[in-house]
Amino acid sequence: MTDRSGIFAGDDPFAIARAWLTEAEQAEINDPNAIALSTVDADGMPNARMVLLKEIEDDAFVFYTNYESAKAREIEQAGKAAFVMHWKSLRRQIRVRGTVTREDGPKADAYYASRSLKSRLGAWASQQSRPLASRAALMAEVAKVTACHGTNPPRPSFWGGYRIMPTQIEFWADGAFRLHDRFVWRRADAGQNWEITRLNP
Repeated sequence: MTDRSGIFAGDDPFAIARAWLTEAEQAEINDPNAIALSTVDADGMPNARMVLLKEIEDDAFVFYTNYESAKAREIEQAGKAAFVMHWKSLRRQIRVRGTVTREDGPKADAYYASRSLKSRLGAWASQQSRPLASRAALMAEVAKVTACHGTNPPRPSFWGGYRIMPTQIEFWADGAFRLHDRFVWRRADAGQNWEITRLNP
């Protein structure tokens, strides 16, 4: 396709996503990599929450979390997820749907090691999504894991990444008089060729 309105450059949606994120890093005040991640539970009830996207690979989007959290349990059950990344300052958004696999190897180790010490210890201390008696109880757990793991805690086995491999990516850019530009990339499975379609706003 050649009609890209100047900002949909090229046929690689991951390259476009990286370019948009780079622009957003210069324009957004806080967390330009924030995404609204959507999952469904065993009953089909949808759930959404904000997480931070940590990498756009050549064929996937990667974020990290506690594997015992509600989002992780829902991802493991369904094997699928969706997210939207919206930049108010740029008047753009990206919507993604696809299958999900774990990233719990050397890449997860490296990302965990790059985090601040307090964040690494916090990953050990928090039983994410589970009831908490008080903030004092949480801080007591932080003190406990600090004494146990010191200044170089290893990545917990219950903490790591998820890789979303899209079957659909939609790019949306604001247009005058609400005549927005929308392009969607679709494919049946990861690794297959994309079909690109322009959509009505």
